[in-house]
Amino acid sequence: MYRTLKLDIKNAIATVTLNRPEARNAMSAKLMREMIACAGRVSAMRDVDVVIVRGSGVCFSAGADLKDASRWGNGDLPFEQQREIASLGYRMARAWEEVPQITIAAIEGYAIGGGLALVAALDWRVIAENAFVSLPEIALGIPLTWGTLPRLVNLVGPARAKRLSILCERIPAGEAQAMGLVDYVAPKGRALATARAVAKQVLALPRNSVRMTKESVNAYAAIGAHAASHMAHDQIQLAAGSAEARSAREAFARKRKAASAARSPARGRR
Repeated sequence: MYRTLKLDIKNAIATVTLNRPEARNAMSAKLMREMIACAGRVSAMRDVDVVIVRGSGVCFSAGADLKDASRWGNGDLPFEQQREIASLGYRMARAWEEVPQITIAAIEGYAIGGGLALVAALDWRVIAENAFVSLPEIALGIPLTWGTLPRLVNLVGPARAKRLSILCERIPAGEAQAMGLVDYVAPKGRALATARAVAKQVLALPRNSVRMTKESVNAYAAIGAHAASHMAHDQIQLAAGSAEARSAREAFARKRKAASAARSPARGRR
C-alpha cells in the first residue's frame, strides 16, 4: 500500500517505519503524502491504542529531501501547486499531532530538520544514547516552519527554542533530554524496544481517559500555535527561492560530497 513507509500492527501497537534507508529516510513529497494518509488510517483503527514512529536503516530521518525536484525545482508549476507542495510538511506534522492514540518516536542515529519537526509533533520521544538531533534550516537559508517553533517553545521554552532553531547545533541525546526535547534515553539500538515498553504502560491504562487527557493537553498547548503557523509554507516557499537559500543549499551539497569522497574506500587505497 505504501512505497516509502511500512505499517505493522501487533497487540494494539502500530509501528510506522519511514522506509527510505537509501536516502536516510529523507522526507520527499511522496513520503510526506504517505505519512498524511497513514495518520488518517491509524486514527481510524479502533484496535490500536499506541503508534510508534521510527526510521529504517541508520537513522530516524535526515530531514527534508534536498534532491526532490518536486519540492525545490517547482518554479514552473502553477502557483497553487507550489503552495500545496510547500504545505506538505505542515500538514504532515499537524496530521500526526492530531492522531488520537498516544504517539511515540523511536530515534536511532539522528533526527534532523524535518525529521525532528515530525518528532516534535508526537506525544513522546525516545532516543538512543549515541544519537543526536539538529535543526539546520537557517544554515540552509530557510526558516524553520511546519508549525515546529510553537511546539519547540512548548517543549523547551523560548530561549532554547531560539537556540535550537537559530544556531543549528547538534544536540546529543543526554542534553536533548535535559532540556526537555526528548523524554527517554535508551541504550544504543534499543530505542524501539524502549518505546514498546512505554507503549505497554499506556496499554495497561483505561483507553478513553488516556485519549481525553491527550486531547485536553493538546488543546491547551496549541492555543494560538496554528494561527502563528498557518501560512508558514508561503514563508518557506519565498525563502527557498532566494539567492541566499540557493547558495546555502549548493554549499551544503558540496560539503556533503566532499565528506562522502573523504570516506570513500577507493580514496583510501590511493
